[in-house]
Amino acid sequence: MSYSAVIYTKKDHVGYTTLNRPQAGNSINLKLAEELEDFCLKINEDDDIYVVIITGAGDKAFCSGSGPEKSGTRYSPARAIAGIEKPVIAAINGDALGQGLELALGCDIRLASDRAKFGFPQLAQGLIPFDGGTQRLPRIVGRGKALELILGAEIITAEEALNIGLVSRVVKGAALAAETEALARTMAAKAPIALRFIKEAVNKGLDLTLEQGLRLEADLYFLLHTTADRTEGINAFLKKRPPKFKGK
Repeated sequence: MSYSAVIYTKKDHVGYTTLNRPQAGNSINLKLAEELEDFCLKINEDDDIYVVIITGAGDKAFCSGSGPEKSGTRYSPARAIAGIEKPVIAAINGDALGQGLELALGCDIRLASDRAKFGFPQLAQGLIPFDGGTQRLPRIVGRGKALELILGAEIITAEEALNIGLVSRVVKGAALAAETEALARTMAAKAPIALRFIKEAVNKGLDLTLEQGLRLEADLYFLLHTTADRTEGINAFLKKRPPKFKGK
């Protein structure tokens, strides 16, 4: 598939993805949703990508929600984003509203511009979030705050989003891309299999009992000992040199 609603490049094991509908606030329509879903499948098949960054074109919107749609039509790119096996960082360069916020919630780490705003305005339209918002938001900010935001259809600032744990960092807009890239490159320098296993342990563990989660963690830990990357990590440590991980 050739992309136009999504711009994708990769460099040094980092996949850079930009929602490319700035004239429409990078809102989600069928084309963007289809391209994102196809992109997510390719990312999972590309062993050369260790970390993914997702942002929006322009400086006004990360993703302002869904475009006009026929009654009953729904696209679920947040599910596809959440299904990426590698760590995904959202560089929220502007407003993340409605389904745009749901897209951000599908990412693993969220960094935001100080100009960004967040919220679920769907209730004012007689609708509810449908791309994971009612499920992912309470898992991140807690049940009470999630209900307050969704039921109140409140739009909050980046600083408020940081205070409730919705984002992990707020930076000046001009510095967002560089700070996100620095974080991605730091992560991409680590063993890619270990990165994937950490994501799996944390995300799956939230739906397990503590005992089940601890068993999952132990299983993944022992699996890592069968990989060539683990051997490379030990050799690099003993020889006091940077490791050269290959994802094997």
